[in-house]
Amino acid sequence: MADVLSDDEVDEQLPEGWDRDGDEIVRVFEFDDYMKGVNFAQLTGEIAEAQFHHPELIIRYEEVEVRFTSHEAGGITEQDIEMADILNAEV
Repeated sequence: MADVLSDDEVDEQLPEGWDRDGDEIVRVFEFDDYMKGVNFAQLTGEIAEAQFHHPELIIRYEEVEVRFTSHEAGGITEQDIEMADILNAEV
C-alpha cells in the first residue's frame, strides 16, 4: 500500500491546475462542448483502468470534474499525483 503524502509534500507536488480538497485532489477541465467532455471522461476511464487507480468523475455541460484519492491508504498518495500529471498531459 502506498504511503499518504504529508501536507507539504502535496503542496510541493500538486500539478498545475489541481487543488486540494481535504483528502482529495481535484481539477475541473473545461471543454468547448458537452461531447468533448464526455470523450475526455471516457479517455480518463481508460487510463484509470490501465493504471488501476480510479477517480470520481462528474460530467457537466462543457466541463468534467476529476477527483483522486487513495481510499485504501486514507488520503493523497504519489499515485494520485501521477494520475493528475497523466491527465494534464492529455489536455
